Amino acid sequence: MTTTTNHARRGDTSTEGSSLPPRPHLPLGDGADSLPAAPPSSRRTGVARPLGVGLVGLWLSVLVLLPLAALTVTSLGEGIGGFWHAVSAPVALASLRVTVLVAAIVAVVNAVMGTLIAWVLVRDDFPGKRIVNALIDLPFALPTIVASIVLLSLYGPNSPIHIHLNATQPGLLVALAFVTLPFVVRSVQPVLIEVDREVEEAAASLGASNWTTFRRVVLPTLAPAVISGTGLAFARAIGEYGSVVLIGGNIPRKTQVASQYIQQQIEIDRPLNAAAVSVVLLAIAFVTLFVLRLFAGRSLRREEDAQ
Repeated sequence: MTTTTNHARRGDTSTEGSSLPPRPHLPLGDGADSLPAAPPSSRRTGVARPLGVGLVGLWLSVLVLLPLAALTVTSLGEGIGGFWHAVSAPVALASLRVTVLVAAIVAVVNAVMGTLIAWVLVRDDFPGKRIVNALIDLPFALPTIVASIVLLSLYGPNSPIHIHLNATQPGLLVALAFVTLPFVVRSVQPVLIEVDREVEEAAASLGASNWTTFRRVVLPTLAPAVISGTGLAFARAIGEYGSVVLIGGNIPRKTQVASQYIQQQIEIDRPLNAAAVSVVLLAIAFVTLFVLRLFAGRSLRREEDAQ
């Protein structure tokens, strides 16, 4: 009997003389000594993570937190009583009322028209579609004062189409609608692209009308994006200045928005009043964004639970 056969009978598993590579030796001890050392990349990641967080925190502090803190301190220069007196002045309240009212109307108009524009851009094909799609982002790139000049030329006293919106609240609406147009469109567009068309076809095959299909099938899917874009449009509108500075007319209690009131207070050397109204605008914008974040988080959890 050969030597190989004798080894097999004895259960010898030695790989000597075999072409298979030897198995790696694993340590038998317990604890940290038995674990493989962390690769250098892991050690670098552990050091880089706090460094990155520190740089982000420093950058946000310099650009956001410190200016906001300085503004708040300035607004409280004469105490809570001085702050309340500055905010509750009749002209200040009127400017805040006009700002919130016009911004809310613009946000609702954008919710409807922005959704419609996004629907047309996604579902329809027509000549010049790429040009229209590019024009949607124009308010982001165009200086807002240029928009105000264009609107004043079109709807001002010398309007070529004989529509005069200068120094009127409809003029404010047009200006703010122009600068906030992209928010709803760009929020709804990617969601609409991902909507499952088979569900709509199934609803249509069951006899549902186009409006019923949109209301029962499409709109619930688009609702989070529509609300998010509408909230962003509202937050942008309450702080807008450049697009309304010319066509708005800056008439106190009528067309003067809060940003124009703030500039006026700076010009007459009342920085505390300007800072107080600025804090109110910041508070409104912060609450709006905070509510949007809560709504987005709730919608995400609802989707995860459904899956």
